[in-house]
Amino acid sequence: MASTETTAAKDGKDGNDLAGLEAGLDALDTVQTGHTPFRKTLTQKVLPPVVAVALVLAVWQVLVWAEVAPEYKLPSPSDVWGEVRESWLQGTLFDYIWTSVSRGLMGFLLALAIGTPLGLLVARVRFVRAAIGPILSGLQSLPSVAWVPPAVIWLGLNDSMMYAVILLGAVPSIANGLVSGVDQVPPLFLRAGRTLGATGLKGTWHIVMPAALPGYLAGLKQGWAFSWRSLMAAEIIATSPDLGVGLGQLLEHGRTNSSMSQVFLAIFLILVVGIAIDLLIFSPLERSVLRSRGLLARS
Repeated sequence: MASTETTAAKDGKDGNDLAGLEAGLDALDTVQTGHTPFRKTLTQKVLPPVVAVALVLAVWQVLVWAEVAPEYKLPSPSDVWGEVRESWLQGTLFDYIWTSVSRGLMGFLLALAIGTPLGLLVARVRFVRAAIGPILSGLQSLPSVAWVPPAVIWLGLNDSMMYAVILLGAVPSIANGLVSGVDQVPPLFLRAGRTLGATGLKGTWHIVMPAALPGYLAGLKQGWAFSWRSLMAAEIIATSPDLGVGLGQLLEHGRTNSSMSQVFLAIFLILVVGIAIDLLIFSPLERSVLRSRGLLARS
């Protein structure tokens, strides 16, 4: 009788432990749908960069007051703000930004359309990897500015030259990022896919690409950085009235006119566009991919 009660108690305890374990696992799998409090978002996401910008402006102004450099070499923040205000009143501020952003995005999309199939081909075909892989790595390390003179000679001073420089700078990064992502796909995934009939293009679409997505996304992010830098180099070197005035041309005009406030304005706008593209496009994509793989805590 006592042994029966003891056994029942043990079974009940084991059952409770098992139920507790299952409840814990269910809690881990449960998607938290609560919204992040505004105060938490403000203190963790908004306040730190605002404080950082304020500190940079404060140090900048202190350096101006200390006269560490002549005014024509180091303009004050108010002088640069005057350039921003003047461009805004003249209606040219957004023209500068849109001229460069439209070229950069179009060139990046073209690089995406070329670099993705090229990366898959290099990753999946050994002969192609042996033949093209080292060339892609070499092109990725080659400064984009080196392509501007031959592009101008081949294509002339037009938008096609700009896109050519962007492609030569961004395609290797996108392709190498995808190759790296495919190399990190566990072989078990590929074997399981083949067992289920996912071979050829079907296996690439349903198995390889989803598994390689983190590396591919890193390649896209780097590809955009190369696109933007390549475009700025092309706009600085190749100037023509037919090309309009983008951020690179604005920077070069500031140098030609010995206007450091205009130079700082161009640098500021180039930096703002780069940060905005990262925050609005790539960071949300990266968080979504990491969260879907359980690598990022839900907030």
